[in-house]
Amino acid sequence: MTKQKATLIGLLAILLWSTMVGLIRGVSEGLGPVGGAAAIYSCSGLLLLLTVGFPQLKTFSFRYLVAGCVLFVTYEICLALSLGYAATRQQAIEVGMVNYLWPSLTIAFAILFNGQKARWWVVPGLLISLLGVSWVLGGENGLNLAEIKHNIASSPLSYILAFCGAFIWATYCTVTAKYAKGKNGITLFVLLTALSLWVQYFSSPQPMMIFSWPVVIKLILCALSLGFAYAAWNIGILHGSVSLLAVGSYFTPVLSSALASVLLSAPLSWAFWQGACMVCAGSLLCWYATRN
Repeated sequence: MTKQKATLIGLLAILLWSTMVGLIRGVSEGLGPVGGAAAIYSCSGLLLLLTVGFPQLKTFSFRYLVAGCVLFVTYEICLALSLGYAATRQQAIEVGMVNYLWPSLTIAFAILFNGQKARWWVVPGLLISLLGVSWVLGGENGLNLAEIKHNIASSPLSYILAFCGAFIWATYCTVTAKYAKGKNGITLFVLLTALSLWVQYFSSPQPMMIFSWPVVIKLILCALSLGFAYAAWNIGILHGSVSLLAVGSYFTPVLSSALASVLLSAPLSWAFWQGACMVCAGSLLCWYATRN
């Protein structure tokens, strides 16, 4: 495995992750928010068992095992349900953009809790990312407080889950960097996510799961994307250029929105793309502020 080949495999993971917003939303429209998410993570967990294998838990630190399980499972549930509960397909893409606050937040948490050194322009980077999300939520008029309030009020649970998810994933990344020590518990975490969702599905009233060919195809594609993305990312991080992968990951909001727009046949306004570019620019500025 050469460094160049490993980096390309890692970049493939970014492309696969960028399909998740559109595919998760498509599956949830047929199987329901909870049932669809449970089916996705069940299939992905089985795929990870075959590709990555089940981790040797005895070699994990207790802090990483507990914190990783709780944070990963909580984040994935927040992400999947925030997309499933969105009122419209366009709103699901907007909710996905809220989730992409996590790169900037991860750097902020690394500075606060892991002693990461950074220059002063990390602050404007965070502000630009927040402005970009606000611009997206403002609809066709850009930064419009009345429109932002209206959008959030139309589906408050969806936006709250996405916003909380961004903070949770940033916390997960910070904890992983500090306690994982090179270990990878992704298979266990995905299987626990599936189990948690099935418990929720069978313990509360849920809409009927309607399997059609388009939904089944999206379910298979989503499971493959999620499973192979984590496997590919692991190869890229271990053997490729971490710096190049970090830069590539910060363009995910734009790529994810473009793919979701195609998969869901949901055209997006010019103001949305302006906000998405702001989120990317803010994340890149935060990242550059941590470079020596």
